Parts: sequence; structure tokens; C-alpha cells
Amino acid sequence: MEIFKVHSYQQISPFFLVCGILGILSHDPSVDVSQEICEGLSLLQHRGQDACGIVTCGHKGRFYQCKANGMVRDVFDSASLSRLIGGMGIGHVRYPTAGSSNHAEAQPFYVNSPYGIVFAHNGNLINTADLLQFMDQTAHRHINTNSDSELLLNIFADNLQKTGKFRINEEDIFTAIGSLMEQCKGAYAVVAMLAGFGIMAFRDPHGIRPLGMASRKSVSGGDGRDYLFSSESVVADAAGFSGWEDVKPGEAVIITRSRVSRRQCATNAQFAPDIFEYVYFARPDSVLDGISVYRSRMAMGDALADEVRRVLDEQKLTVDVVIPVPDTSRVAALNLAQKLNLPYREGFIKNRYVGRTFIMPGQQMRKKNVRRKLNAMALEFAGKNVLIVDDSIVRGTTSKEIIQMAKDVGAKKVIVASCAPPIRFSNVYGIDMPSRTELVAHGRSTEDIAEAIGADLVIFQTLPDLISSVRQFNPSISTFDCSVFTGEYVTGGVDEEYLANLERLRADNVKDRTITGGLGPIEGKGGGGVVDNGVNGIHGTSGSVPETVGSGPLNGADTIGLHNSWKAS
Repeated sequence: MEIFKVHSYQQISPFFLVCGILGILSHDPSVDVSQEICEGLSLLQHRGQDACGIVTCGHKGRFYQCKANGMVRDVFDSASLSRLIGGMGIGHVRYPTAGSSNHAEAQPFYVNSPYGIVFAHNGNLINTADLLQFMDQTAHRHINTNSDSELLLNIFADNLQKTGKFRINEEDIFTAIGSLMEQCKGAYAVVAMLAGFGIMAFRDPHGIRPLGMASRKSVSGGDGRDYLFSSESVVADAAGFSGWEDVKPGEAVIITRSRVSRRQCATNAQFAPDIFEYVYFARPDSVLDGISVYRSRMAMGDALADEVRRVLDEQKLTVDVVIPVPDTSRVAALNLAQKLNLPYREGFIKNRYVGRTFIMPGQQMRKKNVRRKLNAMALEFAGKNVLIVDDSIVRGTTSKEIIQMAKDVGAKKVIVASCAPPIRFSNVYGIDMPSRTELVAHGRSTEDIAEAIGADLVIFQTLPDLISSVRQFNPSISTFDCSVFTGEYVTGGVDEEYLANLERLRADNVKDRTITGGLGPIEGKGGGGVVDNGVNGIHGTSGSVPETVGSGPLNGADTIGLHNSWKAS
């Protein structure tokens, strides 16, 4: 049928990067939760800096929405938050995509049928072609955006629709989520809300993306409890919630004001969280799946120290000073320096006020951007053999420029140590890694990588040491997703044709992309900036800003559906 050609494989963008999701239910429905959700999203800002949104549910199940492209601090103010009425709500922060920065793709998403559902998703589906065909041919639901999150929402909505009930219960919801887990392949951590009913959360059968829950005594007093779902535990800590517990892989949790219901919905669950969360993405003060991110990075530094010692002895080299690349590698670099009995110095000073003040067209200004963000202090480099510690090396573009900066201020030799093994393969589970050919380690030996980035020597953490550094804090986890290092994808279903299509889509979408910001996007690890589109006072070349941004009743259309209170008078 011709309609299926419209929804081709390439139509759904697989580049919605690691995101942050959050949901809060107050035991007292008269207590508005929007302020706390906003504060929680600001703590998850490192997981998404391109767009953010909040939807709350108030009296008689009415939804109130505010979402737009931009940082949390720019999208939400006291006026917009005051219009987000209701004692339960969900929020979302999103990293830039390699495709569209359409306002309609800001989450949470909404469908009005059945029952009114709001949905926030972190991850990426890998069987979108089959799901799109099902949406057209069988479910007859229109998918309006390039987001697989909207597709996932409509799968869930269709499963609920099949009950045919006037009012549903927890059993119906668990059944719908169980069917979704059979239909959808890939990574997904989801927080959702049903109008007038409650909030819920679930993870894919492998638990690739993080998600947990906590509770506290109701802020309005009495015997009731308030509940929270979040991508990371740091949000619960800051908001006074306790008893943090991870949502299990393949598990669904439904919370109403009368009870908490939990169900294992996937029979084939095999836990394999993404190890790159611990290397780079998560905040160091978070605990994910029972593992302290901070402690795991300390352990990475200890293990890397052993490998550095071995390689330096082999090469008959000495090091005078250890210097981290700010910020993620600091914890590991400090432990490495202590174990090797070497001085630790902050040789690179980061300018934290650059990220949103200029536009970087495509990838043409990376070098200039690195030097805007970092300054090398000559007194820590001049005449020394320097060991620079980074969390990982992706494209190598940033590494190359940082190494050159060190040499420009007089470093005698520059040795780079990476807390992660060589990244040689694409990530298909929601992290915007470059295509394989753009990865500096793809098809290259360690010596070739050193030559490509201008280092005198590069030392990588071994994969067994990385896994041990993380797993030692929760031995019950037998497997991690390490696909960017090994090319082995825990979900299956990722073949050469899939990867080739994914890389073709990315190449098509990034040609005219403009990005801003920090070291993350430059290196290909996300972070540090937003797309300039004339929104939130960041004036670019796109011209006018729409008055409202909403989600359509059956899709993510930006002209109908929920009223958006962003910039409303």
C-alpha cells in the first residue's frame, strides 16, 4: 500500500538522546506539584538540554501543559508554573536530536484517546518500521512526529483501547504494558499519567535506561505518602524523598492515591543496564541500579592506574603530572593520581558561561569552540610529560584539540588515558553516538588512534576492568550493555542493514544542523548546548516563534490538543 511508503524506515529519528524523565504524585490533590517537577528537571538537566516540558493533572482529570525548546531555567518561570495546576504530573528533558528540533517533539506527549494519556520516554526503539506499519494497517493511528516516543505512546494507547471499558483498572494497565513489551524492541524507560487515575512507570525487559522511585510523608500532613519516579536518585534526595528503589527490568509500577501496584510484565527479562551511564552520563551523586556512580568512577580510576602503570613501564616512559578533562573524568583522574603517587592538577580551566552565547554551524567550528570552553594553564604543562585523563574518546575531535592546546603551552609529551575502552560501534539505544566511520577508534589500532589525535601515547581502560569497576558494587548484575565497545546488542535485531540505514539517516539529518555549546556535542557524547531557533530569547535565523506548542489528540501535532502555557499572557 502506498501509505506505508510514507512511513519508511527512515521516517522515525533514532537520535533522541539520553533524556531525563520525572513524575510526582502528591497524596493531597490540592498541592500543586509543578514547582517540584521543575526543580527536579533542573537536577536532570545534564541528561537533556535541548527541550523540556511538564504536564500536570488537576481537577476532574484536566491536563495542564508547558513545554518548549530550551533549558529548564528558560522555559519555566513563576507565571508558567502557576498555570500548571494539579497534584500529579510528569516532566521531561531532552538532548538535541540529529534530526528535527521541532517544538512538537518536545515531551511529554499526549493522546486523548483512550482515557487521556501523557507520556515521557527515555531510550530508543529499534523495530520502528514494523510498529509504524502496525499503526497504519491495524491500529489506524496517525504518527505525526519523527519521535519514536510518540510511536511508543500510541502502541500503549492502542493496547488500552482494546479493553473497550468505560473505566479501566490496574489489571488492564498491566496487560497493556505487557503487550507493549512484547511488541516494542529496544530501550525504553517510561513515566506516564492517566487523567484522573494516577502515574505509572516501566522499563524495557533489559533495563537499559535507568529509572527508580521513592516516597515521603505527605507534605500536607496526615498518614498519606507522596511518590516520585525519576531517571536518577539525585532528584529524590534533593526533594526529601527516601527509600529509593529501582524499577526492575520488565517491571511496571502503578501509583494512585489509594495504593501502589507492581507487576513483572516481561517474562523474558535479562538485566543489562547501559554501562555508559556510569562512564559519562549520570551525575556522580546518583545511585543507579544499586551502584553509586561516584564510587564506580573512583574504581575506574584505580583500574586505569594499573593499566597506565603497565603500559608506561612497557614503553619506558614517565609522567610528571595527571590532569583531567573537566568535568566527568575528575573523580577517576584523582584516584588514578593517588594510586600512582603522582601530582594531580587542574590544568584546564573551563569557561562555564560560553555554551549559550554563540552558534556553531554544523561541525565546522569545533576547534574554536573547544578553546572558548577551555583554557590550558601553561604553568601546569610547560616542560612536563602530562597524563591527560578523559572519560572516553568518541570522535577524537575534542581530544585532538585539547592535546594541541597542551603542546601549545609547552607540554613535552602528552599521554591520554581513557576511562572507557575504544568506542568502535554505534549506540542504538538512545545515545547520539556518531556513525561508525566517524568514530576515531573504528578500524584503528591504539597506535593509529594516538596518531590521529596527536597524542604521544593513548592508554585505554580494558573492558573487563570497566565492567568490574561497576559490577563490584552490585554483583547481582551479571551483564551490562557494552555495545559501543563490542558491537554486541543485548536486544538482538541489530544487523548491518539496520546500522547502515541508521547511519544514512544521521548523515542526511546533520548536514544543515546548527548546534551550540559545550564539549559534549563536539565530542559526540551530548551535552552543553541547545539548537538556536529563535526560542526563549535565543535569536537565530529561523524567524518567528509559534505562539503555542501542543500535542495533538492522536499524535504530537503542534497546533491542536493540549493548550501550552509557555509564554501565555
